[in-house]
Amino acid sequence: MVQQLSSAELEIMKIVWGNPEEVTLFPYIMDGLAAKGKPCQKNTLIVLLSRLINKGFLSAKKIGRRNEYTILISEAEYQTAQTKNFLDKIYEGNVRGLVSNLILGDLLTNEEYEELKELLEKGREK
Repeated sequence: MVQQLSSAELEIMKIVWGNPEEVTLFPYIMDGLAAKGKPCQKNTLIVLLSRLINKGFLSAKKIGRRNEYTILISEAEYQTAQTKNFLDKIYEGNVRGLVSNLILGDLLTNEEYEELKELLEKGREK
């Protein structure tokens, strides 16, 4: 089971998931947080990264004095798990309730509505 991330952990994972390289280095994460306007103290980031390792999202390999972080759970895997959790919690697993709320609650733009309609049609063809 994929664990839920805190807001701070999720910000870090978004940076790591967005890295085109296979491994992510500590300075890359620090710079990414600063660029998002969410600078972090070095020790705080070390604690958050060790939590992400303990939760199974990252692995770390020590190379000299630095760690190389590798993704163990992809962004898509996390999104799917959290969507299912949300759906079960809020809508008791009823996808129709979620989609109805999006449409009737006026939460979709016309473009998003058309894209969703196309996705549903393509899914029906499979």
